[in-house]
Amino acid sequence: MLALVAALLLLGILLGAVAHLPLAISLAATTVIGCWLLIFAVRERTSRRPR
Repeated sequence: MLALVAALLLLGILLGAVAHLPLAISLAATTVIGCWLLIFAVRERTSRRPR
């Protein structure tokens, strides 16, 4: 329960910070983070396969 409260608090802080940024900067940051997560997921998936 404490982890859920902490996660919601962190999400609220991050969304509050994004609300004050211009839309172009928010979209650029979203794109960068999304690409980073996609690359991370692909690297994790390929590194765990047995050879």
